[in-house]
Amino acid sequence: MPKIKTHSGAKKRFKLSKNGKVIRAHANKSHILNKKTRKRKRGLRQTVVADRTNTPQMKRLIPYK
Repeated sequence: MPKIKTHSGAKKRFKLSKNGKVIRAHANKSHILNKKTRKRKRGLRQTVVADRTNTPQMKRLIPYK
């Protein structure tokens, strides 16, 4: 079997945890930050585990991570 190419966009956005869960960053942190509260922006800095319904697709995009 030939090697599978890793999706360039996905390798920049997703990581796998030790348990095999997909880790992602929050959206809405790049611009229009004036109207967002300090508490909300602080929460958006944290990483989060991706939803389990999306996990199989994300793992196919990053096969060697």
